[in-house]
Amino acid sequence: MIIKIKRDASLEAVQRVLDFIKQEGFDLKDVSSDRVKIFGVIGDTSKLEARDFYAFEAVAEVIRIQSPYKKASREFQSNDTLIDLGDGVVIGGDQHVLMIGPCSVENEAQMMQVGAFLQRHNLKILRGGAFKPRTSPYAFQGMGEEGLKLMRRVADRYGLKVISEVPSVSAIALFEKYVDIIQVGARNMQNFHLLKALGQSRKPIFLKRGLSATIEEWLMSAEYIMHGGNDQVILCERGIRTFETYTRNTLDISAVLAVRELSHLPVIVDPSHASGRYKMIDPLAQAALAVGAHGQMIEIHPEPEKALSDGAQSLTLERFERLLEHLKPLADVLGKRLT
Repeated sequence: MIIKIKRDASLEAVQRVLDFIKQEGFDLKDVSSDRVKIFGVIGDTSKLEARDFYAFEAVAEVIRIQSPYKKASREFQSNDTLIDLGDGVVIGGDQHVLMIGPCSVENEAQMMQVGAFLQRHNLKILRGGAFKPRTSPYAFQGMGEEGLKLMRRVADRYGLKVISEVPSVSAIALFEKYVDIIQVGARNMQNFHLLKALGQSRKPIFLKRGLSATIEEWLMSAEYIMHGGNDQVILCERGIRTFETYTRNTLDISAVLAVRELSHLPVIVDPSHASGRYKMIDPLAQAALAVGAHGQMIEIHPEPEKALSDGAQSLTLERFERLLEHLKPLADVLGKRLT
């Protein structure tokens, strides 16, 4: 961190700044010239807020020269993080992992049909919502614990892993009983109490980007989890809110490239929530694979027109099979294995 001092600052005002920095446990390096007075703050400055220095009358400008997130950064770890789920499923390597299933767990027949479908196509991760944080309080809120139990039964029968969204801190213990990956929804990305609690979990955490979150804010949320001791974090780009209304959100495909440059954590794309339109999912999925995402989360439903939530963005089983036919040759060219 660099502290630039105002040209007319008094010696007393400057000393107050320097004393504060030393009291916080940091070393100082004077890199001033005849024309400008500048001090470098040496140490892990992640706990310092740059804006707090503007409370000192002597400070003209504060420049952070390292990212505020440490454990999530590429500087901290140069090699990509690999998250091994067992049974040959690894997120973050040369596999392109597909997480497939309905938006909401609705009944046993639906989930058994989806489970058998995934097994038939050698796909390993079943997604589904048991607790549904919906925009409207009148919309279907999910089956709750019964939904988690049903997903676990289906997964055990067909050799699958389970991912589902946790609604609150109080539900973490319940999720640890039934799921293999705990999902944090977009609206909870900055629920810091939840993130801190998930830092104590030993389950991989699937962190969706917030509706209007910057990439730095997204990575800072990952930092909360990692700071608590859980380094198994998977990032998910699911579209952000812009001025466009034709699609549900705007898929920030460049975020995949940015995250892979800034962080060692694996990044997944959710083209279903990004578009909100089933006809767009196939080409967006191809783009996600081409740009280097480590996998995708895609919603399917045996009968989307009867779905209790998000039917408009759910692929039928037949449409998803066509999507697989389009992804496989592209994956071969890129040296990726669909799983």
